[in-house]
Amino acid sequence: MDYTVIDRSAWSRREYFEHYLSVVPCTYSMTVKLDITNVRQKGLKLYPTMLYILATAVNRHEQFRMSLNDRDELLLYSGMNPCYTVFHKETEMFSNIWTSYSEDYKTFCHRYEEDCTQYGALQRFAAKPDTPENSFPVSMLPWATFDGFNLNLANFRYLIPIFTMGRFFNENGRFYLPLAVQVHHAVCDGFHVCRFLDDVQIQLHAM
Repeated sequence: MDYTVIDRSAWSRREYFEHYLSVVPCTYSMTVKLDITNVRQKGLKLYPTMLYILATAVNRHEQFRMSLNDRDELLLYSGMNPCYTVFHKETEMFSNIWTSYSEDYKTFCHRYEEDCTQYGALQRFAAKPDTPENSFPVSMLPWATFDGFNLNLANFRYLIPIFTMGRFFNENGRFYLPLAVQVHHAVCDGFHVCRFLDDVQIQLHAM
């Protein structure tokens, strides 16, 4: 796990960071409809494909790779891995699994399948152990679509983005997937979220 410690005293964002971290602690969420028609038409598996695309975008944008450690140092990770939920119908509970990211789509999907095979049936909160610090959470709610979704975080020092997907739907012959993005305003402004989402949509069209 490689990272850089940001020198906050010389950081161009210092004033904004301190304001939204300490003066007015602020996280926010944004929900969009992603066009996944290309993914559906090609018969690609939706969950691993979305995990791959989200991870690719996260690794391209530094605002989505920041975290505070226990020494209050601001870290910028060189790379991030998705940590995602799997649902157990028998208990109606979920487990978390993480998969090491690869820039190669097929390699990532192979790792995902291996992790699901090895850990997917284990009914515990962290089914795959040793979740790395440089991971970001993703969950899927395939039972309902939604226009808005918000997580109420008590910890205003959690800077890593959180992604929640809903049930996809057909609208005028095209398929759409709701995606909620939860970020911390200390490191990520609305401009950065919109640029990130543009990146995700471009990847979906290119699959």
